[in-house]
Amino acid sequence: MNAQAEAQPLERLADPANPIDRSMFASLKVADYRYLWIGMVGSAFAMNMQLVAQGWLVYEMTVSTMNLAWVTLSFMIPQIAFSLLGGVLADRLKKKPVIMWAQLLNAVATLVMAFIIITGNVTFWDFIWVSAFNGTVLALSMPARTAFIPEIVGEALMFNAMAFNTASWNLSRILGPALAGLMIAVFADGNTSSEFGVGLVYFVLSGLYFISSFTVLLMRHDGLPIGTPTSSHLAAVGEGLSYVIHSPIVGGLILLSIMPFLFGLTINTLLPAFNTDILNGGPTDLGFLMTAMGIGAIGGSLALAKLGQLRHKGFWLFATCALWGVTVAWFGITETVLWATLSVGMVGFISAINMSMNRSIVQLQVSPEMRGRIMSIDMMSHGLMPLGLLPISWIAERYGVQSGLVVSGIILLGITLLLWLLLPKVRRIDDGFEKLE
Repeated sequence: MNAQAEAQPLERLADPANPIDRSMFASLKVADYRYLWIGMVGSAFAMNMQLVAQGWLVYEMTVSTMNLAWVTLSFMIPQIAFSLLGGVLADRLKKKPVIMWAQLLNAVATLVMAFIIITGNVTFWDFIWVSAFNGTVLALSMPARTAFIPEIVGEALMFNAMAFNTASWNLSRILGPALAGLMIAVFADGNTSSEFGVGLVYFVLSGLYFISSFTVLLMRHDGLPIGTPTSSHLAAVGEGLSYVIHSPIVGGLILLSIMPFLFGLTINTLLPAFNTDILNGGPTDLGFLMTAMGIGAIGGSLALAKLGQLRHKGFWLFATCALWGVTVAWFGITETVLWATLSVGMVGFISAINMSMNRSIVQLQVSPEMRGRIMSIDMMSHGLMPLGLLPISWIAERYGVQSGLVVSGIILLGITLLLWLLLPKVRRIDDGFEKLE
């Protein structure tokens, strides 16, 4: 079977003699998606290990939750600045080389950072520049990676594929943080401020990025542009923005996805401080908490992969968003390892279902030639995370990390209830495949 035939399962599955594959691993049976997914696992491992390594060393160097926030900001701001350009690249260039070169550039940058850390010359600003570089590369390549998925597996397998797309990230939460924490603890040899263990982690990150770049080369589908460009790059960006603004469904879905990024993912940034200040934990304990979140999230991803035909998806989008806020606040009031582990696992489970379902429905509602730009707008909106992170980090710095997390969860819950009233068309989404506009 050639790559083009394999990349068009919708036509094949439309034949009554070949019913749609409803199995949990349906999308992974498509060879090109398997290669793309393996690459996503590698890069996701690298990013999650980096969260533990940089979070631990930055907090040890500066003892400041605000500095943790600044490192996160340096990663997020490029998503606002460059993701729209990434969307245009996704719609107008071959997607395969865009993804491959992005992983290769991250591999080189991380390798440079590894040498800086392990030689003992690292400063706080080194974490800023490497995070900014990683964020820029991600902004330019992620729209292509996400828009590539329906071209490979077809719309019929979108919910299944996007669930495994999220699972590639969440699987890395299970093993990546634990591995990073273990490496730091073992090679620090009792000196918790040692840079040697963190430097070794960064060498591993570089290797994972190189592997991710290689797996993309194995794909047969190039991800050719759909249609012929008829406008400039700047005009193409405007077309995407106009599409979202004038679409109550797509615009509403993107708005509903922004709120958890503003007030639901603050838990990721504040977790090192919570681990140290509330639980009196070390790097291994931090890895354990992030692993618990990953276990919950992989469970949520697999649940959605199996239940892709779930009805009333609009209702479940709002319900999971509200529960996300509740579980973040619940985590904030915990003071023992047991309850912290249970609550952070629930955050992972609920967030995985919410994010996968939202992004799948968005892709199903837009025309193929616009997918890259719409995904870039979705990604750019997530770059607004600092609008929530900065005030929550300020509260955590002034009144304690627990107060910051509780306030963050309550705000997410309140905004979700408000959007329930303001977005009736999103609320009425049923299976997600119906074209509502």
